[in-house]
Amino acid sequence: MKVLIPLPVKSENANDALKGRVFEVSLADLNKDEEQAFRKIKLRVDEVQGKNLLTNFHGMDFTSDKLRSLVRKWQSLIEAHVDVKTTDGYLLRLFAIAFTRRRPNQVSKTTYAQSSQIRQIRKKMFDIMTQQATSVDLKELVLKFVPESIGRDIEKACQGIYPLQNILKSPKFDVQKLLDLHGDNLDTGSKMGGGREFKEPEIQESV
Repeated sequence: MKVLIPLPVKSENANDALKGRVFEVSLADLNKDEEQAFRKIKLRVDEVQGKNLLTNFHGMDFTSDKLRSLVRKWQSLIEAHVDVKTTDGYLLRLFAIAFTRRRPNQVSKTTYAQSSQIRQIRKKMFDIMTQQATSVDLKELVLKFVPESIGRDIEKACQGIYPLQNILKSPKFDVQKLLDLHGDNLDTGSKMGGGREFKEPEIQESV
């Protein structure tokens, strides 16, 4: 990805002007896959080497159109978030949302979960995100976001409590770690492929 930047003022070093800058790009552009257009990736410039900007993962979010398309009547929306540290020392805040769905052969059109079920589901979401994030480094964790492997684990673990669907996650640094993360691939891009004690947040039963 090529970046055009304005010329720095005389008192400002060009490298310093670039460090810390955050770019937001579509995952569809990074992976050349239009099916991923609803994912927005934030990359932060942590180091400048000549004409190469070494960026680090700064966050992932979803387009507002994607989120609006998932919200429907007669279902419960369940949210959870957790602060985690990867094995290589990066701190992230992970957010997850899930929506209830009908049970097999259910006649009623409503799929509202009870307050006790929402608490159990949120605890499962918290535990799975913590376990998955604290057992890998940042690079491995980012690769888990795209195929939704964490979401599938949450969905499977919560089946006995209440069926879920459309589970989405959104995550909200040291030069040597950054160089290790990039390896030798400075000129060509590549595809992106211990938590705190649980604290029960406010319940949002339905939308």
